[in-house]
Amino acid sequence: MRRSVLVRFLGLSLAVALGAVIATAVIATYSTSEKLQGEIDANTGQLQVDGEIYAELSRYASDHPTWSGVDKLVHDLADKLGRRVAVTTDDGSVIADSARMLGAAPDLPSVPAAIIDARSSGVSKLAGLSGTMAVYSARKTVAAGAAGGFVSTASAAPPFIAYPGWGMTDKEQKEREALAQQAVTCYGAKGKSARVMRAGANVPQVMIESTQSLAGVRVLEKSGSAAKDDACVPAGLYAPSAKAKIVNDDEVRRSTACLDAANLKYQISDYEGLKSVEPKTKDDLTDKFNDCTTQARVQALTPYVAPPAKLYLGAKSTFNVFSGEGLLRTAATALGVLLIAALVMLFAGRRLVRPIVALTGAAQRMRNGDHAARVPVSGKDEVARLGHAFNDMAEAIQRHDFQRKAMVSDVAHELRTPLANIKGYLVASEDGVVPLDRELVTSLLEETDLLEHLVADLQDLALADAGMLRLHPAPRDLAELAQQVVSAQRPAADGAGVTLTSEAAGPSPAVVDSARIRQALGNLVANAIRYTPPGGQVVVGVRRVDDGYTLTVTDNGAGIAEEHLPHLFDRFYRAEHSRSRSTGGSGLGLAITKHLAEAHGGRVTVTSRLGSGSTFTVWIPAAATLTG
Repeated sequence: MRRSVLVRFLGLSLAVALGAVIATAVIATYSTSEKLQGEIDANTGQLQVDGEIYAELSRYASDHPTWSGVDKLVHDLADKLGRRVAVTTDDGSVIADSARMLGAAPDLPSVPAAIIDARSSGVSKLAGLSGTMAVYSARKTVAAGAAGGFVSTASAAPPFIAYPGWGMTDKEQKEREALAQQAVTCYGAKGKSARVMRAGANVPQVMIESTQSLAGVRVLEKSGSAAKDDACVPAGLYAPSAKAKIVNDDEVRRSTACLDAANLKYQISDYEGLKSVEPKTKDDLTDKFNDCTTQARVQALTPYVAPPAKLYLGAKSTFNVFSGEGLLRTAATALGVLLIAALVMLFAGRRLVRPIVALTGAAQRMRNGDHAARVPVSGKDEVARLGHAFNDMAEAIQRHDFQRKAMVSDVAHELRTPLANIKGYLVASEDGVVPLDRELVTSLLEETDLLEHLVADLQDLALADAGMLRLHPAPRDLAELAQQVVSAQRPAADGAGVTLTSEAAGPSPAVVDSARIRQALGNLVANAIRYTPPGGQVVVGVRRVDDGYTLTVTDNGAGIAEEHLPHLFDRFYRAEHSRSRSTGGSGLGLAITKHLAEAHGGRVTVTSRLGSGSTFTVWIPAAATLTG
């Protein structure tokens, strides 16, 4: 498992959540479907109610260019029929919703009950009269016969805007009212019972009653070929509105243009002031013909009718998981999800916990003294990085423990040699083997000085490790300090046959602890003198470099092997040709020099080649940041 632990936990959580969502969706879908089917079976009359709602809203869409103001109709329908009615745009924006009035849930059903589109719907959708398509697809023209009977004739379907009253203004309605009253008066004079009836869109129409062949049946008088001969029917009673003529002209123009472009044959028929584009023969009635006429009608109507909308009916179906019917199913599904989640967590958790258990065991072994304890690491996630960090820590602890033991051994060795010499001389003098003369006393003092120097170096290192190495900074000239070190070490250089000189470009002011700088530089010079053969040369240099100074000690002695350079400043480091230890030294000089340079905010480095000599460089900032 090489991905991030966070990603794995997130994926695991999402997997469990997905399972829960799927289970919930299955329960909700299954139970809601059952409940919905039961509602449909129990109340088939609801379909008739929904059809009435659809018809009323379709009528509104056909009579208005927008849905603005439909709220009142929606609320009236909901109040009258006891149903939730909601109308939204195609993108789901709510136009009107009766949910608040009925106290229904605010969420809409997932699927709309119908699409209201006054541009492309049939007459029944636009006129709002469900089931009256036959009136227009096979129109009955009724006229009075000589014997008081009626004769009916059928004609082809006219454009839907021929529906009485579509697009009629108030002025046009008043004119139709006057014409209708005129027709009723005329029929009354002929002994026929007639009256004015309000049809869709509040349009007046004349209703006459036959007492012979159609006794007791009221028939809607329609204009047509027979009606034209009826003297009681005034001209213009059933004429279309001005808006209907405008839409009809635009529709015919668009239809003919499309059909001409498609090389389809057609004929234009007249229906009481409106035109209809029809195929000449049955063979001309193709899909392209229907597409041209349909699109023409849609484009012509678009500015005059409301845009398409979605109709939602009823409240959103819900399922009570705590009901008697659903409780068992819900409990079984929940247990299944929990079982799957437990199995997934158990499998994934064991894989996640395994490296943590290994880390815990390794840490306990280290606590018991096994510093060689390590953990196997694989991958690149957070746990793998923790394993690498633990192994690095264990490696560092083991290395430091080894260095500590080695240092104790080295200190014991360094102390044992002078103490053994002092004790040996004193025992020999006590036994009378060696006379206690001036020469013996001088030798004992040298051994004592060596012990004192070793103890002082150990104390300096202990203070440096504890961060308690005290410094006394003050403005000093580094060139002058270098010359002081050269003067102090010159007797030793002369005794070894080594030429010791100093080089400085001029005054080199810096804020340093002069005693500690002389100590660090003195350790390097003393070390260089010891490893430079007679006739060799040691040069101490001081140079300005950027924002600091470099103090260099260069010799042309035997040099140091490259593999020893990284460990040269370790305490008591022993290696052939190494500079960390020499005859008469404590083996701590270079380690102390490193601490002193770092205490001044600087650093010490070395470059060397076997047979070509070595160069030790101490860099000190001009305005040193002192620590300790």
